[in-house]
Amino acid sequence: MKMLLLGCLLAASAVLIAGCRSNEVPQQATVETVAARVVESSRQQVPIELRATGTVHARETATISAQVMERVEQVPVRAGDTVRTGQPLVVLDSAALQASSAQAQASEVAAQSQQAAAQSNASLAESTLRRYRQLQAEKSVSPQEMDEVTQRAQAAEAQLDAAKAQTRAAEDQIAVARTMLGYTRITAPFAGIITARMADPGAMAAPGVPLLQMDRSGPLQLQATVDESAIAAVRMGMKTPVAVDGVAQTLQGTVVEIVPAADPSSHSFLVKIDLPSSSQLRAGMYGSASFPTGTHAAIVVPRSAVVARGSLQCAYVLDGHGIAQLRYLALGATRRDMVEVLSGMAAGEQLVDTPEDRDFAGKHIDVRNGVQP
Repeated sequence: MKMLLLGCLLAASAVLIAGCRSNEVPQQATVETVAARVVESSRQQVPIELRATGTVHARETATISAQVMERVEQVPVRAGDTVRTGQPLVVLDSAALQASSAQAQASEVAAQSQQAAAQSNASLAESTLRRYRQLQAEKSVSPQEMDEVTQRAQAAEAQLDAAKAQTRAAEDQIAVARTMLGYTRITAPFAGIITARMADPGAMAAPGVPLLQMDRSGPLQLQATVDESAIAAVRMGMKTPVAVDGVAQTLQGTVVEIVPAADPSSHSFLVKIDLPSSSQLRAGMYGSASFPTGTHAAIVVPRSAVVARGSLQCAYVLDGHGIAQLRYLALGATRRDMVEVLSGMAAGEQLVDTPEDRDFAGKHIDVRNGVQP
């Protein structure tokens, strides 16, 4: 009996609860509405570009080395110094070469003295020969005497020629000694910047051993490698955008040289691209140049609509009800203010522009400024 009464009470309670629930009015969750500028993705023909990487160099680079083997006495410059044409860079020990120069000068003095004596003997022999010729015309000398005088004149002339040759040799020795002495003072071949210093005072300099490295002052150039399969897309004088790490803006470069022979190991060509002057550019920076090779259809969106969330690129995309949803994208090349979307978006979709650090996910977007293509 008690069990029957308990079952009736439970059934009555269930009916009462069901009746109460049937009278409740369902409530919808409220969605926050925010105003934002909206842009739209589109399908466009975009260029296919060949990307060639390389390093920024000076248009002229010089490796400074000695032409004689001597001890380094002074190196008055350091890496980063700006130098002018003819400025001393390295001074070598010149004691031995100065001694050689003094010896050559002494040899010249001796040769000149010998030449003066030979000249005097030759002049005397020549005047004697003239007198004997007059006497021979008068038949006052014998043929033997005439032969002896003639031979003495010829010998004196030969001695004079030998003395003159010794003098010239001594003068040449002096010129060589002075040249060698000049090699002990190494100067800048052009105005530029010292980029590396490889020797200090006390080191032994030798021909071909680098002492300094320097770049010519002025505009720089990007030296990039282009695969042989794509070299036909590169032409002399063509303009190309160049991106350099550490430089905020894209630079407009000009192709000035295409090395005609390919590197047999990498099967690539070296292309030199002149860059405009920029205070941010430094030799040794890494950069890349883009060469157009054709076009293809792609989805593009304004770069301002793309935000970074951690290491991922994404955008706030509006659904059919105007609700923004965060969507992750795979991006391609950036061209001016547009970026190519490789996956994650279709043409004609609407995106929140310049979201910056604001979170629009799940919010209704009130398009106050209209949709911008």
